[in-house]
Amino acid sequence: MIPCDHLIREKQMVKCSKSAVRRLKTALIRWKDLPDIQRLRIQMVLMRETGMTQPEIVQLTGKSLSTVNRAHMAYDEGGIKALKPKPIGGRQRENMTHEQEKELLTDFAKAAGAGELLNIHDLRAAYEQAIGHETSNSTVYNLLHRHGWRKLMPRPFHPKRDLAAQNAFKKKGFQML
Repeated sequence: MIPCDHLIREKQMVKCSKSAVRRLKTALIRWKDLPDIQRLRIQMVLMRETGMTQPEIVQLTGKSLSTVNRAHMAYDEGGIKALKPKPIGGRQRENMTHEQEKELLTDFAKAAGAGELLNIHDLRAAYEQAIGHETSNSTVYNLLHRHGWRKLMPRPFHPKRDLAAQNAFKKKGFQML
């Protein structure tokens, strides 16, 4: 078991004014559509204000001591707004919005509509110029996939190929069989 005595506050921890406690109580009553986690955090703060210690709050809520401690610290630093859950989901590491990506692809769509092949290196260069820093090929491929582009064709030959070496290999390789 990990010792966590330094986290436990055995003393009574009353930090709010009467008006702040009133605001917390009205938030619980009036806001019917509060997320469950925010409602629980507000209750943890109110329990502290009634004179309960953190170990007692842990026993009542069934949460860990660190969860109770974090709720108290968040309220102390940021008030009731700090008790709201942080939004998670979506493209958190996006470089451009979906509309900006569509705008970038319109020039390449005209060329592709005319029957030309899309060169990934040109698209990557345009994308990097738009976002202001370098990125990987997989980011550009994911961009194309997001917008429904398909039929990516590999290049027909390597740009640094050596035709003489290929022909020599063909001649020597079949002679040994």
